[in-house]
Parts: sequence; C-alpha cells; structure tokens
Amino acid sequence: MNLQSILYSLPGIILGLTVHEYCHALAADKLGDHTARDMGRLSLNPLMHIDPIGALFIIFAGFGWAKPVQFNPGNLSRLRRDKAIIAAAGPLSNLVLALVFIAIVKIWFALPGLITSSGSAERIIPLIYSGPFLTFITIIFRMATINLGLFVFNLFPIPPLDGSHIAFSGLNLKAETELLIMKIGGPLLFIIIIIQNRSGVTILPIGKLVTAIVRIFLPELG
Repeated sequence: MNLQSILYSLPGIILGLTVHEYCHALAADKLGDHTARDMGRLSLNPLMHIDPIGALFIIFAGFGWAKPVQFNPGNLSRLRRDKAIIAAAGPLSNLVLALVFIAIVKIWFALPGLITSSGSAERIIPLIYSGPFLTFITIIFRMATINLGLFVFNLFPIPPLDGSHIAFSGLNLKAETELLIMKIGGPLLFIIIIIQNRSGVTILPIGKLVTAIVRIFLPELG
C-alpha cells in the first residue's frame, strides 16, 4: 500500500473505530452501566479509542482493532439482552456512517445532471471530476468502504468480534463454556485471517460482501 492510499484510508479508520467504540460505551451507559463513562470512553476523542497497533494492522493487513470498551455485567438489568445491544451498537454505527458517505458519493454522481439543468455546466462540471474535489470524494468513498468493512467484519460470530456476543446472547451457555470459547476464538480468528491473506482462500468474505453492498447502492460504479 503506497503513502497516498494510506493517507486516503486514515480518516475512515480513525472515524470508524472512534465512533464504533463510542457507541459501545454510549449503549452501555444508557443501559445503566457507567464503567465506560468513568474510564473516559464516552468520548469522540480518537485518542481515547484508537489502538495504534490495531490501526496499523487495518492499514497493512486488512484487519485490526481498537481499545475494547469495558462494562460491568452486574450493572445490567437484563444481562443477555443488554450485552447483545452493547455489542450491536458498534457495527451498526459503522453501517450508518457508511450509508451517509455512500449518499454523498451518490449525490456526486448526480451533480452533472443537476448542474446541466441549471445551465452552468461548462464552467462547473470539469471541477467536479478534478483537483481537490476528486480527492475529497475519493476519501469519502474510502470512508464508506472502510466502515462497511468494519460493519461486516464485526458481525462474524467469532470471538472476540461483536457478532459472537450477539450470537451468545441467544444461547443458554454456561459462563465457563462461554469464557472457554472466547479464549479459543481470538487465536482462531487470527489464524483464519493469516491463512486467508497468505493462501488467497476466502474464509471470511469481507471484501466480497462490501463490494456487493456498494454495488447495490452505487450501481454507477458498474
């Protein structure tokens, strides 16, 4: 990945991880547990959420992590339901961000038609597809795909991803069993990603799912 691509990706990574973890903290706070608030995690300051190593992994390896938001299960009134809500809040926030950025790109595609109808196309249309405007929309599109990637990736039901917490909320597992699965899940996920990156065999079809979603909302890309 070249320097320009890294610079284009950084805004999406920083925003996506920050909002993701903030929404975990916000959900826990609204459900009665103020652990995250007390730890300063109820904040949109990226420094409170970004794990530098995890962010570098996203840039160079295609997957990564932020600082996990902690909560006290004893403060939750309906443990399984509330754990699922807290877990779902993160990836859902990434989906909302992605759809907002996709909408901006959608408007960009529609601009020439709108401008032509106003009678000032000759002066303005060239600006839309060149210079700073093109750089801006490229970054916006990258922010959309990164947030879609965070949404899709985190919904896989493999510990410690959010999808596993959502899945476990619907299962009547003993605490010891759930803890054991969580301990196994982290190394297993790491192995799966390494095998996928090294062999080219698709195990977690993150890229394919992101591409499919983008094509649904932006058929203009072909």
